[in-house]
Amino acid sequence: MLKRIATLTLCCLLLASTAFASLTPEVKQTVDAIIKIVTNKELKKPSNEHKRRAAIKKALSVIFDQHEMAKRSLGRYWNQRTPAEQRQFVDLFATLLENSYAGKIESYNNEKILYLKENIEGNYGEVRSKIITPKQDEYSLDYRLLKEPNGRWMVYDVVIEGVSLVANYRTQFNKIITAQGYPELIKKLQAKSNEIKMQ
Repeated sequence: MLKRIATLTLCCLLLASTAFASLTPEVKQTVDAIIKIVTNKELKKPSNEHKRRAAIKKALSVIFDQHEMAKRSLGRYWNQRTPAEQRQFVDLFATLLENSYAGKIESYNNEKILYLKENIEGNYGEVRSKIITPKQDEYSLDYRLLKEPNGRWMVYDVVIEGVSLVANYRTQFNKIITAQGYPELIKKLQAKSNEIKMQ
């Protein structure tokens, strides 16, 4: 009986350890994949920009929950939208997010990425990292994750130097909606999306 309890306890500890240790490797794997894309000499050619962006988009979709990020960015206005409007907003937001993230990551210049620690509280987790530039400048880059019903951990926010990407978008979107209405926000996002796709 004691042996069985000891075995079960060990299994629980191993499972807990595996769950706790699973966040950082998943984030690192995605970041490494994106860095590999943006440092690829062939993909860096201007003629391959669309191919490069498509590869980045595919890599991001592995661990970034764009639906959740879009929902949080729209804040209290999300539930006021119809399912069709929500789908439209997610699509437009995903294009904006991919372009924003790609624009930053494409400037990668041999920066060193250190993964400092991770925290898990219930269904929420965070992976903290630090970027060190060749000039030895440092800045923090943290990933906030949510455990989905299928057990998969997905990123729902990125915090750069203490500034939440989702909160920043939410502030911008709220200002536009409050001053000009939701249709105007969609109009601006569509214009930006078209501009990105024409690049």
